[in-house]
Amino acid sequence: MFRVFDFDKTLFIVTLILVLGGTIMIYSSSAIVAEEKFGNSFHFLINHIIGIVVGFSVLFIVIKIKYPFYKNPLFIYSLFIISIFFLILSLISPPINQAHRWIRFFGLSFQPSELAKISLILLFAYQIDKKKEKLHDFLSLSFPIVSLLIISLLVIRQPDLGTTAILIFIAGLMLFIGGARIRHLLTLSLLFLPILIFSILKTSYQLKRLTYFLNPEQDPFGKGFQIIQSLIAVGSGGVLGRGLGESTQKLFFLPYAYTDFIYSIIGEELGFIGGMAVLILFLIFLWRGLVISKKAPDLCSQLVVAGLTFLIVTQALINISMTLGLLPPKGIPLPFIGFGRSSLVCNLFTVGIILNISQRKIIKRFKK
Repeated sequence: MFRVFDFDKTLFIVTLILVLGGTIMIYSSSAIVAEEKFGNSFHFLINHIIGIVVGFSVLFIVIKIKYPFYKNPLFIYSLFIISIFFLILSLISPPINQAHRWIRFFGLSFQPSELAKISLILLFAYQIDKKKEKLHDFLSLSFPIVSLLIISLLVIRQPDLGTTAILIFIAGLMLFIGGARIRHLLTLSLLFLPILIFSILKTSYQLKRLTYFLNPEQDPFGKGFQIIQSLIAVGSGGVLGRGLGESTQKLFFLPYAYTDFIYSIIGEELGFIGGMAVLILFLIFLWRGLVISKKAPDLCSQLVVAGLTFLIVTQALINISMTLGLLPPKGIPLPFIGFGRSSLVCNLFTVGIILNISQRKIIKRFKK
């Protein structure tokens, strides 16, 4: 049974708080840089607000769709093919910051890997549900695994090793939830682990990034600069922080302060309390996502919600760990908070799908 706007209010409110908080922090962390580069301190804020308007428009449209579109094979395969097309197009497009992660049209840039994450999760959910009686046979998983391999190779070529690792992790998690055998998951790991290792060894900057992550003091003004400046920002915030807008690290010390390292600025300006508040909000997001998944009316819906929920939370935990020096910098944005219109719109599309499924109730029939 589908009840319009009877969605999970807690998840929606958490998302709204993260987006609004992110809007404040984007302006705080980007105003000076925007004034220096574009002569307009509101440059990044305006672009972020455009992303919010588009993202929430998509979210509310998706919420109102009564038909379970996320289980429709035509929609799923079309979205997957579109994602592959955009990924290929990004590889032949001019590089931005020495990477082929974006495509440009009409003056706007779009990151296809953000859409590819969603399309792959929908495809895996559909395939696992379709073949749930045959999951004991590894060959029954050949199509989703080949699909994962295609997407992974295209994303690695950008190069974007962090996103590839997330896709492999989420795919394995969905297979586990769907009932795949442990030995099949181990086989999947043995298949993709060499690809990740080879990509690290082949790409010199990835290997250097890992080396200087382990010991950033080796190159404090080069490869280790971001990690050191991020830790300085978080550490200088203390418990209560310097105060909103009072960060010194955003003054051209910490690169990408409004994107990848915005959590560092949160820690500096809002302190340990502000940083913990963000972490708690993502944990609440995880909790509500798992509740929605458990109550979903069928296996496909359960897997879609679980996959999309873990996608958001995994990216958040990786980004937070990165800024705290627990993981090497990977270019994984902090969902809803860090600047990036592609990420924001696709994440809000993700939330729209989750909330759409939260409106679908199992009709309980009682015998007289």
